[in-house]
Amino acid sequence: MEWNLMLKQLQKRNSFIFNAVKTFKLIKAEENTIKVLYPSDSAKVEFDKIAGEFFNHFKTKVHNHSIIVDYQRDFDNLKIEVVTKKKIFEKFIEKNPLLKDLDDLMKFDLT
Repeated sequence: MEWNLMLKQLQKRNSFIFNAVKTFKLIKAEENTIKVLYPSDSAKVEFDKIAGEFFNHFKTKVHNHSIIVDYQRDFDNLKIEVVTKKKIFEKFIEKNPLLKDLDDLMKFDLT
């Protein structure tokens, strides 16, 4: 709940860091351990800028200052596909094959 609240505040305050950390996952591993799963090292660098503020607030909120944070790279979370105009058009061609004939006739520039 605190993580989602921090994300909402961060979205208004700093959208660059928000976009870097919105895919992070926080999991309670043990009573005093929180596992932070991050998709890339560059995203972790952005998270490090706000981690101290977040975890200080979180430890105070839950009245537990002996929490240990365990960072782990989450390779499954990195599967973000860049969609180009050409890929979008190819998906439309799968739904409507006549678009292929139109593309051959009009020579669309999908770069």
